[in-house]
Amino acid sequence: MANLVEATSQQQFEDILSKAGKRLTVVHFYAPWAPQCGQMNEVMTVLAKEHAHTTFVKLEAETLPEVSEKYEISSVPTVVFFKAGEKVDRLDGAHAAELTKMVQRLAVAGSPNESSGGEDLNQRLKKLINAAPCMLFMKGAPQEPRCGFSRQIVALLKEHSIQFSSFDILSDEEVRQGLKTYSNWPTYPQLYVNGELVGGLDIVKELAESGELENACPKAVNLDHRLKTIINQSPVMLFMKGNKEAAKCGFSRQILEILNASGVDYDTFDILQDEEVRQGLKTYSNWPTYPQLYVKGELIGGLDIVKELKESGELAAVLKGES
Repeated sequence: MANLVEATSQQQFEDILSKAGKRLTVVHFYAPWAPQCGQMNEVMTVLAKEHAHTTFVKLEAETLPEVSEKYEISSVPTVVFFKAGEKVDRLDGAHAAELTKMVQRLAVAGSPNESSGGEDLNQRLKKLINAAPCMLFMKGAPQEPRCGFSRQIVALLKEHSIQFSSFDILSDEEVRQGLKTYSNWPTYPQLYVNGELVGGLDIVKELAESGELENACPKAVNLDHRLKTIINQSPVMLFMKGNKEAAKCGFSRQILEILNASGVDYDTFDILQDEEVRQGLKTYSNWPTYPQLYVKGELIGGLDIVKELKESGELAAVLKGES
């Protein structure tokens, strides 16, 4: 695809950054010998399809040492984000879910469709609010809240086993200011359930104290239980596009061929038939792509991992739950 390229020289890399202009460019510094880089490349391919206005670049770190040294690449995989030729962020390590979140956040801010018009902003806010059944707009991230109120509300949600997604308002001033008007709520954090504003920290505290918090977020809690049930309905469970009889993407087709050749019994779940499972499992498993293979309730990984296990001779033992 046109927006996913491999940079093989320093000049080509600089030309790519120049042509991208203010649009987001995502550069994966990788090594072909590192298996975790293969998974990140798979994620890059999926993201390139979803973000047509973002440029995704694969760059072999050891082949272009001058570029790697310039951006202080000391290990792989490392992903560096650029806008207008300047580095704006980076991600060290094989964190596929975090890569997806960062691309979503940075790509929206640099989209050519971005407009200062209120109508476009409202559409964007509506999309963010509905990005998950339970959505928290906060300062910082759940792993690292950047204000006391955000820290308290995250602790409450975790204490009551509420599954939620979040958006860091400090990363986007347009969202930070616009959501106050959109929701008619002037402070943060703000919690939304099924697209509706629940309120801020004081409201969530009251709901927790009255025992109503779980009822206010039923879908988030029930989805977690539902996913766990589906994952454990068979010792070997494959979440894929299509089913055993008819795979609906190349990755799913390849993993079916490997499993069929193994002789192990397995069941499948077609994520194309259930959008709630399709989106929810990405968060539950912290794995943003499909197919996903589980053995005895534990995530094994995607196609690349299964291929590696087959090549190393470990697949049969893994599928039997012996390792």
